[in-house]
Amino acid sequence: MIKIFLFMYICSTVPGNECKQIPIKTNGFNDMYDCTVYGYQYSSDLIKELDREFVNKHGAYTKFTCVPQPII
Repeated sequence: MIKIFLFMYICSTVPGNECKQIPIKTNGFNDMYDCTVYGYQYSSDLIKELDREFVNKHGAYTKFTCVPQPII
C-alpha cells in the first residue's frame, strides 16, 4: 500500500530569502489527485490569509510536492 505525503513551503523572491517548510493540517493522502487538489487549495487559502502588502513586499509564494511512500 502507498500513501502520498504533502510537503509545503512558503518562499520569497526577495534576495537572501529562501523557502521554509510549513506545517499542514492534513497529510497521508490515498492518491496523487487528493494530495494535489488539497495542495492547491491550501496554498490559495494561505496566500489569502497573508495581507496584500506582505505578499507584495516579500514576493511571497507557496510551493508543494506530493511524495508517494510505501506503507510497511
